[in-house]
Amino acid sequence: MLPRNVAERLDQGGIPKWRKDSTILFGQIEAKGDCGLFKSDKSSIKANAKRWDHFFSEEAQRRKPSSIKAAARAASEPGMISLGAGAPSAAYFPFEAVHVNIANPPGFSGAPEGSESILHMAKYDFEPNSSEYSLDVALNYGQGSGAAQMLRFVTEHTELMHSPPYADWGCCMTVGSTSAWDSTLRMFCEKGDYIIVEKYTFASALETAWSLGINALPVGMDAQGLIPDALDKELSSWEESKRKARKPFLLYMVPTGQNPTGATQSLERRKAIYAVAQKHGLYIVEDEPYYYLQLPAFRAKEPSGETQGCGLVPSYLSLDVDGRVLRMDSLSKVLAPGSRTGWVTASQQVIEKFVRQNETSSQHPSGFSQVIIFKLLNHHWGHLGFFKWLENIRAEYMWRRDAFVQACVNFLPEGIAHFVPSEAGMFQWIEIDWKSHPLYKTGAGHQKIQQTIFDSAVQKKVFLVPGTCFWSASELPEDRMFFRATYASASQEDLVEAARRFGDALKDEFQ
Repeated sequence: MLPRNVAERLDQGGIPKWRKDSTILFGQIEAKGDCGLFKSDKSSIKANAKRWDHFFSEEAQRRKPSSIKAAARAASEPGMISLGAGAPSAAYFPFEAVHVNIANPPGFSGAPEGSESILHMAKYDFEPNSSEYSLDVALNYGQGSGAAQMLRFVTEHTELMHSPPYADWGCCMTVGSTSAWDSTLRMFCEKGDYIIVEKYTFASALETAWSLGINALPVGMDAQGLIPDALDKELSSWEESKRKARKPFLLYMVPTGQNPTGATQSLERRKAIYAVAQKHGLYIVEDEPYYYLQLPAFRAKEPSGETQGCGLVPSYLSLDVDGRVLRMDSLSKVLAPGSRTGWVTASQQVIEKFVRQNETSSQHPSGFSQVIIFKLLNHHWGHLGFFKWLENIRAEYMWRRDAFVQACVNFLPEGIAHFVPSEAGMFQWIEIDWKSHPLYKTGAGHQKIQQTIFDSAVQKKVFLVPGTCFWSASELPEDRMFFRATYASASQEDLVEAARRFGDALKDEFQ
């Protein structure tokens, strides 16, 4: 899984060379996180990103730096006695220490009992290069960019994996991607605007936009996701007078293991979409919670758990010569969703807007989450160990996908249910030939038949999500019918039984 250039950088000891003498600042409350301190020297020789000021919303343009945080920078001067910060004394935090049991590679969660390690975090145990994040700092207020310790790790990880092709890129910690998406919409859009989305897309992404008075322009999809020619056609034919809205410029996609369809865009598809974005001046939001869950093609009756033959499709960020991509990364699908910890990567002008937004809203992820994740990723696993964990978690999702797809092959009625095995993520998209349903001959519509099938499945004690929950158009579809199944958490036995029950429901419905 590990790309060759990443392995070479790690073998050459690249990370220690990147790290500057900034770690001494980590012992301070609200240590300033500057991505420029954490990138390699190679980043500085690239050209800067294009400017996107003309896309920023009125709200984003009105946001100014926090006056208190700006003034507090003086407190970091050597020898300064600070009476200015509104931070409480760590002496009164009732948490003296935290101990977390962590599984070790190569077995991770399957390791023998007693082989785990214990991570220790306590007050006042700061020590440069060995214990760089203590509880007295983690549990106090922080910068809008997130803890400098976490910011350093994700900046290094981003350069290792994606090496953005321009100089002035940066990262900002987020309280997960849903919060990051809400901030993105507020930064770029006004009420009445349209955003561009895939025909079927993440329901929460749509609902967030709709609640802000933002409309969705759906673009056609195929087995690889969004279709470049369909995107070009929609934008080329846009008429502001008819739509009563300016031409859309914000494109939201889940390019890998798309939710809900499971589609993954090839490198050629990504290049084609990026070219359309350049033609029409689009700004791309690359939402990638499933990026590291790319799987080899399904092989019927041959689940192996081996993923070495499956490389990772390059990200939009790695192709972004203009700085027109905002990438959203999340630890929800690869560590724990309850950690509410992720990060965004974009040009520095966009990151600055994120920081301003955070300063007056979420501020930063939980200090407990950040300190535990930092100790795990930086001090315990390191970058190489994190990649080994990602390979491990990918192998786990591979056998789950294989078990469920094989059960679908065995139990779903041929000619009624159709599916292309997912090659990434957590979802299997199943199409139903709804026009073969007996009710169709009586004049029943799409919604009626979908509800009937859904109710029959529930009676069989199996739950799948109807495809219309992800429909991004204002009108309901009348041409094709889908259901989304998630193979992420059920046991192998339950995955097989769920496919059998859904198959029985379909057989009963279609007689």
